[in-house]
Amino acid sequence: MWRAVTTTPVSERFILGADYWCGTDAAEALAASNVTYLPNATVWGLDETGTVSLTAAGTARRIAAARVIIATGAQERPFPVPGWTLPGVMTVGAAQGLLKSSALYPSGKLVIAGTGPLIWLYAAQLLRAGGRIERILDTTEPAARWRALRHLPAFLTSSYVAKGLALMAKVRRQVPVVRAVEHLAIEGDEHVTTVRYRSREGESQVAADTVLLHQGVVPQVNLAMAAGVHHHWDEQQLCFVPVLDATGRSNLERIFVAGDSAGIAGWEAAEDRGRIAAAAVIEALDPKAARSPSIEGLQRRLARKTRARRFLDEFFRPPDQFRIPKGATTVCRCEDVTASEVESAVALGALGPAQLKSYTRCGMGPCQGRMCGLTVTEIMAACREVPPSQIGYFRLRPPVKPVTVQELASMPTDDDDANAVTARRR
Repeated sequence: MWRAVTTTPVSERFILGADYWCGTDAAEALAASNVTYLPNATVWGLDETGTVSLTAAGTARRIAAARVIIATGAQERPFPVPGWTLPGVMTVGAAQGLLKSSALYPSGKLVIAGTGPLIWLYAAQLLRAGGRIERILDTTEPAARWRALRHLPAFLTSSYVAKGLALMAKVRRQVPVVRAVEHLAIEGDEHVTTVRYRSREGESQVAADTVLLHQGVVPQVNLAMAAGVHHHWDEQQLCFVPVLDATGRSNLERIFVAGDSAGIAGWEAAEDRGRIAAAAVIEALDPKAARSPSIEGLQRRLARKTRARRFLDEFFRPPDQFRIPKGATTVCRCEDVTASEVESAVALGALGPAQLKSYTRCGMGPCQGRMCGLTVTEIMAACREVPPSQIGYFRLRPPVKPVTVQELASMPTDDDDANAVTARRR
């Protein structure tokens, strides 16, 4: 949400909106504190003892901590459709990141496809910045809209109503929006040229130089899973989320999870989840320490901020056809594995994603399953006709991010490790 808030070249505040600029206060508070801050660090390992493995300034190191709060945030849900690997195809989140960090937006013919609040937010930001959108292909299912109505009363009392309706109305006035889109396919030789789709009006196509895809966000779980934090399948959000208590504490005493990595709830709720976890860590390390505000007060505020979640999850529920691809559609981008190859592996006896690696190398590339993990789970569940909870996720181990041999060679010596353990015990 606050990406590059201290460095963004976007000077016109109305472009990114008031919620974005709320991050300046948090950033200034951090800068004024005595916290040791390591920017541009890559955390690629965490174990149950609280030892964090990371790379910063080209050097790998370990930090032994009494408590660790994982706040890896959200990532966009995979959107595997024919042609999604073509040059010129990106995610909405990636495009928004470029706008925030570099004031860049696509030129030429831009098509946005998918479902979720982020589509409308980015579209509004892009239009304010001076960009153009040829068409928005809305894949939200009409049936999902009806299912969401039972949660409408709670949604109407939230802050999302006015903001969301205003954004959508402004975008619709400037951009053609096609609703109930099905059977999306992106075409081109060495670059995207066309998007084909089916809607209530029948088969259609639109020329495109850039296509942005999005169908919601899910928790980024790789680091927490590699550390041994227990996760369960959330049928409401169609993803794996960590098993936590009310303060964000996991099954591992030293490890907490906060923000959207604890379950998707929006940036305001993520902020309070961070405060709750921080207060719980302070209490665990120093029971006599003063806490303000109280954990109980923060939890009541968090409950108010999450009351609209059920409506949003139902309304923007990604359709099965765009989560569970078939045939020659690429599933694993790193290893170029298709949906039919995953299905064949299941037919040959692969029971879960861990076994699937032996058949296809799916999930063994640089992204470590971040781009295909949920897709693989749901394809295998559909093939075996069991819930995704019975399939599970890839078995993850450090490093969860790419790390070079040179970086590993720069790791501390055994004496340094002993000192780190002593520091942790203190």
